Parts: sequence; structure tokens; C-alpha cells
Amino acid sequence: MTCGNARDLGLLALRGALGGTLAAHGVQKLFGWLGGGGLDGSAAAMDSMGFRPGHRNALAAGLGEAGGGTLLALGLATPAAGAAGLGTMVAAAAVHAPNGFFAAGGGMEYPILLGAASGALALTGPGRYSLDHLLGGGLARPGLGLAAVGTAAAASAVVLVRRRRALHAEAAAVEARAANLDVLP
Repeated sequence: MTCGNARDLGLLALRGALGGTLAAHGVQKLFGWLGGGGLDGSAAAMDSMGFRPGHRNALAAGLGEAGGGTLLALGLATPAAGAAGLGTMVAAAAVHAPNGFFAAGGGMEYPILLGAASGALALTGPGRYSLDHLLGGGLARPGLGLAAVGTAAAASAVVLVRRRRALHAEAAAVEARAANLDVLP
């Protein structure tokens, strides 16, 4: 086996494992399959984590994971698919960050790994054993990965700033209610 074949087999294995994992999480959010909460349950969870409106954010996360994961597994539109996985995992890592790094304690280890692998595939491409390669590479041209990762980073920053503002507004409202209770006779 040549080095190129080994590299392409490695990318196929990575895409399959990563894409399957992301897709499984996405169908949990969208349809409630595999023990998930479905769109309504996911929307309530998103809202409680400060991603508002919860329904729109649950739909975006579910589509990013299910769609991006499926496309990664197939090796189709790999730069966009990898960027979708990266973007959803940046938000997930932010949610888990207060719990530290390690997944055993609820930390951000798992979403960081999924996001980094997704971003790496967006940048490196899917390899020879992919639909992108079979179709001539038009959906995975050089430079698309960098543009897709940059777009995912910018979109993630906007989402996280909006989340932070929502959480700060909620905390301020709780403080204001507590202060009003202190001044009541």
C-alpha cells in the first residue's frame, strides 16, 4: 500500500467515525431518535443554556450536526461540512467550559475534539475515497476550506456573543427582582 492510499484510508476512517458521531447527535436534536429530546426538547435545552430563541438555535445545531456529519461521512462538500461541525462544536464547548476540560467532569474535551477534527477535515479535504473526489473536487476546491473555517469562526463568535448577552440580561433581571424584594416592607 502506498503512502497516498494509507492517507486516504485514514481520512475515510476519520470521516466515517466523526461524521457518524455528529450525525447521531444531530438526529437526537431534530427527531428525538437515539434517545434524544427531539426539536422541542432541544429547543428548551438551548433556551436554558442562553441560546435564544431556543427553537431556531436547536434547529441550526441539529442541522449542522446531522447535515454536516452526513456530508463528512460521505466526503461531499467537505469544507462546508467540516465548518458546520466546527461551528456547532464551538458553541457546545462554550457550554461545557465552566466544567473544566475533561469530559468525565462534564467538561469541553469531547466537543473540542469533534470540532478540531471537523475543522481539520474542512482544511485538508476528504481524500480520494470520497464523493468530492468522485465528482471532480468542485465542492472541495483549494481555498474553500480556509474560507469555510473562517466563516464558521465568525458565525460562532456572533452566536456566543448573543448567548453571553442573553445570560447577562437574565442575571441582571434576577438581581433586580432580588433587590426589589429587599426593599419591600
